[in-house]
Amino acid sequence: MPGTLALVGGAEWRAGCDFDRELLELSGGDEVLVVPTAAAYEHPSRIIEAAERWFSELGAKVRALPVLTRPDAVDEANAAPIRDARFIYLSKGSPMHLRSVLKDSPVWDALVEAWQGGAVLAGSGSGGMVLCDPMVDPRGGAITLGLGLIAPIAVIPHHDTWSEDKAKRTLHIAPKGLPIAGIDERTALIRDPEGTWRVAGAGEVAVFVDGAPADLTALP
Repeated sequence: MPGTLALVGGAEWRAGCDFDRELLELSGGDEVLVVPTAAAYEHPSRIIEAAERWFSELGAKVRALPVLTRPDAVDEANAAPIRDARFIYLSKGSPMHLRSVLKDSPVWDALVEAWQGGAVLAGSGSGGMVLCDPMVDPRGGAITLGLGLIAPIAVIPHHDTWSEDKAKRTLHIAPKGLPIAGIDERTALIRDPEGTWRVAGAGEVAVFVDGAPADLTALP
């Protein structure tokens, strides 16, 4: 049975993200493996520092896995820590970079293996977008390919601050029948191991199918 999956709407690791405490408990450990790939060109060290501050308040420690480039992702030495992790967190940043680095790599295979083996997996912002297929391109709201851990579903992170024009474009051009989840900042759309979805955190999640409001039961 797979582990718990959390798609976070951004503005992670701050007040309102109380779901992280539950995710830690579900992992059965006190360590979070943070993978800052998406932030490779946006000061990944700051991402790690923010995670360390937040999780130290929750009584946990952070281990950073600096998979920042394609050579990092194809290095088997970086796959081993992921297979051993009980709680893996993909950071915010560029979803396009994250996708190109992880696609068809040993690190991605290890991540899928860990989650399917029961590890907790969270992705914030871009980290959550890439886990789905298809994926929303944040540059304009178009639909593109994701990595497909969960499908068919697309997510719009930062939904409470997202461009209204981009959101309308996404809903308009989305394939027929595709559920799209708009996730507010400091909010998690959580998939339990049994396959049920729920919402936790400071904000809300809006689900749409064919441009019309739907509910969580529309999600795969």
